[in-house]
Amino acid sequence: MFAVIRTGGKQYRVAAEDVIKVEKVKGDPGEIVQFGEVLVVGGDDVTLGVPTIAGASVAAEVLEQGRGAKVIAFKKRRRKNSRRKRGHRQEFTLLRVTEILTDGAKPTVTARPKPEPKPKPVVTEPADDEPAESAAPKAKAAKKPAAKKADKKADKKPAKKADKKPDKKTDKPKSGGKGKKK
Repeated sequence: MFAVIRTGGKQYRVAAEDVIKVEKVKGDPGEIVQFGEVLVVGGDDVTLGVPTIAGASVAAEVLEQGRGAKVIAFKKRRRKNSRRKRGHRQEFTLLRVTEILTDGAKPTVTARPKPEPKPKPVVTEPADDEPAESAAPKAKAAKKPAAKKADKKADKKPAKKADKKPDKKTDKPKSGGKGKKK
């Protein structure tokens, strides 16, 4: 089954589970939006709207709200020293069509609940009878093998050589251009 819907001044042919990119529609990611302007419903038999089909709608889940690539509008009037540069990014909504509804039916798919943010790991404090200094060396002891490898790499690197100052050459001019000739 397919349908032709109108949104954002454009028409889209959609079927269940299609992912489409339309002009911006209100809704957060995960919400269900409904399009009531259905022009055609097809399948075994085709129903045409005059101009729309009464009671038909398309339900879709909002996947993402975004902005398209930048488009540069550059205008130049030759010999007039007139230039205008303007950029634009069109906003869009990425949708997944969940179902095509007829006869005024309500969508059966509900909006997914928003995922809860993951809790941050809890850092345990040392016990009162244990001094704070003793907790730190234990943590360093666990990281000691990595520190040894770093020390070995540092030992293999040769020491930096002292910078040698180049001898001044009085024959050539510094600028590379015409110099005084002797």
